[in-house]
Amino acid sequence: MSFFERYLTVWVLLCIGVGIGLGAIMGDQIEVLSDLTYYQVNIPVAILIWLMIYPMMLQIDFSSLKEIGRSPKGVVWTVVINWLVKPFSMAFFAWLFFDQLYSAWLSPEMADQYIAGAIILGAAPCTAMVFVWSYLSDGDPNYTLVQVSVNDLIILVAFIPIVGLLLGITNIEIPYNTLIASVVTFVVIPLAGGYLTHKIMVGRKGKEWYTKKFLPKFEPVSISALLITLVLLFAYQGERILAEPFVILFIAIPLAIQTYIIFALAWYGGRWINLPYRICAPASMIGASNFFELAVAVAIALFGLKSGAALVTVVGVLIEVPIMLSLVKFANKNRYKKREYSLQD
Repeated sequence: MSFFERYLTVWVLLCIGVGIGLGAIMGDQIEVLSDLTYYQVNIPVAILIWLMIYPMMLQIDFSSLKEIGRSPKGVVWTVVINWLVKPFSMAFFAWLFFDQLYSAWLSPEMADQYIAGAIILGAAPCTAMVFVWSYLSDGDPNYTLVQVSVNDLIILVAFIPIVGLLLGITNIEIPYNTLIASVVTFVVIPLAGGYLTHKIMVGRKGKEWYTKKFLPKFEPVSISALLITLVLLFAYQGERILAEPFVILFIAIPLAIQTYIIFALAWYGGRWINLPYRICAPASMIGASNFFELAVAVAIALFGLKSGAALVTVVGVLIEVPIMLSLVKFANKNRYKKREYSLQD
């Protein structure tokens, strides 16, 4: 790892501080950027996420994806963790903390709002940002794409029923426009860009030039976009964080516990079923992280911008990057050499 990547946690903390400071200083002026949305997808954040993901897509060998049938175990394990375990464990921890342990400080109405936000967050497994975590933990980029693609397809059909079931609402209405726009914006567009670039450049210059000359030029782009995104996201919430620091902390505790438990289950379970490291690492990252762009948009659409549900999804954004970086560090430190087929073999 380069010096910049080795101390990424330091740069993240600095960007968080800068973002909170900017948000506090600018106040309502920051809403000029936060209001730039299309189908409730923030355009500045979308552009930055494209810049994060596009370099990851450039590394994918699309011709190898047809071989996924030879090693389906990693995909199946990802689906089990994300759809049969994670939404329900998130609902349990939300109920335990917000309805039970915090009952002396929260009204029943506010507890319900916080539980709803946590459920929405837990039912939206990570799709876009996982390419960054996979890259930092040296995951298999081709297999990561397959894992993400499968989860995107499941989100389209399972997200609404699971949220409705766990919220106990049978007539819940989630705007499909928001759902589809989020998937297209954060996955389909950068994926198409990466595919076309790979096809054109390899065809013109050859694979060796593409790998040794072209790809290295994009190495700083993803991390730089990640850091700028952090500044922007924390600037949006700067005033609220400073005004309600203990509320943010109380919400963060069950979300953090859920994240680490799901990662541990995916990581050690993946090792138990003999997944190779470069498949197990991104599978664990997908389970631990969230599709926060979708979760925030849906929470706002259902409950309003200033609701407790929306606040929980925003706190999920605030804590995700530092927590995921700690999990990336854990994965790199505990890398193992168990051999099994992967798409790069």
